[in-house]
Amino acid sequence: MREKRHEQIICAGFGGQGVMLMGRLIAAVAMRGGMEVSWLPSYGPEMRGGTANCQVVISDSPIGSPVISRNADTVLAMNLPSMRKFEGELVPQGLMIYNSSLIETAPDREDIRLAPIPANEIANEIGNLKAANIVMLGAYAELKGLLDPEEILNVLEETFGAAKSQFIPINRKALERGVEAGKAVHAAV
Repeated sequence: MREKRHEQIICAGFGGQGVMLMGRLIAAVAMRGGMEVSWLPSYGPEMRGGTANCQVVISDSPIGSPVISRNADTVLAMNLPSMRKFEGELVPQGLMIYNSSLIETAPDREDIRLAPIPANEIANEIGNLKAANIVMLGAYAELKGLLDPEEILNVLEETFGAAKSQFIPINRKALERGVEAGKAVHAAV
């Protein structure tokens, strides 16, 4: 018998870093896999350049509330203010995946697991800084094992549609490099 799956995730960063897309992709892929999902966005007043985060819950059973309060299993932080704001929301032994390209200091908590991912650096190497969120998503898929990277790409293709299909190859590279970065974190632990 398979273990019940229940995961509470916070994706956070500045507006324009693609945190909402990250959360929507997690929810859509989990839903395709037959799981229950909720996605709750929160935007700062400035939108692009302001703060943005979303809370995603994926579960094998019905979800009682979309609000995550000090019960996050995973935080994906794209910038330092987001990491600082949400590290307190993680459960003990929760996973903090943070963009080490923009965050030069580790979280203060010692009771959580850390996964520094140089998302901006990787995205720059493959030729598109806007793909940093997909790098982070690839790392998440590898580290948590709840999402199939190929299914992430399928949902991304549908989300982008024909008008933005030219971005699929770069996002495939970003996802693959994120998975590789996640494997490197596994190896280091």
